[in-house]
Amino acid sequence: MRYRHLGRSGLKVTEITYGNWLTHGSQVEADVAAACVRAALDGGITSFDTADTYANTKAEEVLGVALAGERRESLEIFTKVYFPTGPQGANDTGLSRKHIMESINGSLRRLQTDYVDLYQAHRYDYATPLEETMQAFADVVRTGKALYIGVSEWTAPQLREGAALAKELGFQLISSQPQYSMLWRVIEEEVVPTSRELGISQIVWSPIAQGVLTGKYQPGQAPPEGSRATDTSGGQQMIRSWMRDEVLERVQQLRPIADELGLSMAQLAVAWVLQNDNVAAALVGASRPEQVADNIKASGVDLEPEVLARIDAALGDVVERDPSKTYDVSPKERLS
Repeated sequence: MRYRHLGRSGLKVTEITYGNWLTHGSQVEADVAAACVRAALDGGITSFDTADTYANTKAEEVLGVALAGERRESLEIFTKVYFPTGPQGANDTGLSRKHIMESINGSLRRLQTDYVDLYQAHRYDYATPLEETMQAFADVVRTGKALYIGVSEWTAPQLREGAALAKELGFQLISSQPQYSMLWRVIEEEVVPTSRELGISQIVWSPIAQGVLTGKYQPGQAPPEGSRATDTSGGQQMIRSWMRDEVLERVQQLRPIADELGLSMAQLAVAWVLQNDNVAAALVGASRPEQVADNIKASGVDLEPEVLARIDAALGDVVERDPSKTYDVSPKERLS
């Protein structure tokens, strides 16, 4: 397992990082979730990503239990704040000082730790002054409850403004967590160049496009039983945009490329995002331990330029590249 520096900081993270969105606390039982975490640890993963909103705080609880007994100093634990949690009252969401301060305490309690290595703004909050948000993050760092601060799905101008305020307040933004995959490349035109300039790395989610890039979804056929595309509790909604025959047909053209390299299609997809030198880590989740073991094998894989060109040709015009899609992700009004 390779490590990479996270942004312009001294923190190193495993380039394959385990994330428990859409699985722990909802789609899989606690014992299976614990087995997946164990498989990650056994495979050399020491970096783990979650969020307070996942399964309405249950995902953090499951991860805390699964990591209990491990040497804390040997782990890098990430969580996030923004989306509603608990009873979803008026102040149970967003990036206000109140919500950040209350949320970090709840996350630490559920994760059974005194601090998180990385605390991330899960979205940009248009309802709270950015100065208030960044001051709260500065205080979270100064009190030792988080060692570093990152964001998720911020646009390039938002990253620039946030980084400037962080510098004024005596800390730095070191990471951005956007969606990124062979099929979803909206960060490449604006977010990545700005991040390189600012010393920010990407921790990318959905590198296998919600499972579509594994090749298990066949054009013209019903999704396999038990797959994310059949999950009515959230997975089905997230994967819907990729379940078009024109996309699935293009994805099947990647299979010969993966076979020639001796990789599974999932490994090829994870290895592809890691070819971007601004990507510090690819987030992988799992509903079975063997999925973790498979994804881990993508670490250290180097893809030649000719292979990258063949992938581009195979996928053609089904790739989404519009940089405005990052702006669309954050709600423009406060959720409650």
